[in-house]
Amino acid sequence: MNNCDCDPLALTTAINTLAVAIAKNLKDEDLELTAAVLTQLGDTLATIAIQRGICSRREETEE
Repeated sequence: MNNCDCDPLALTTAINTLAVAIAKNLKDEDLELTAAVLTQLGDTLATIAIQRGICSRREETEE
């Protein structure tokens, strides 16, 4: 995703629309599981991104 082309309001609107579309087609139990899985996915991706940033900064200071 190119940060220069990113509109925060459009992004949040798209995410909200996606959430509504997913939720309307799932039973409550399936929705709960889907939310938990996607939360874990987001947390894991954030952890990877943070670690990449730390490693990148370390590599820059070692050069």
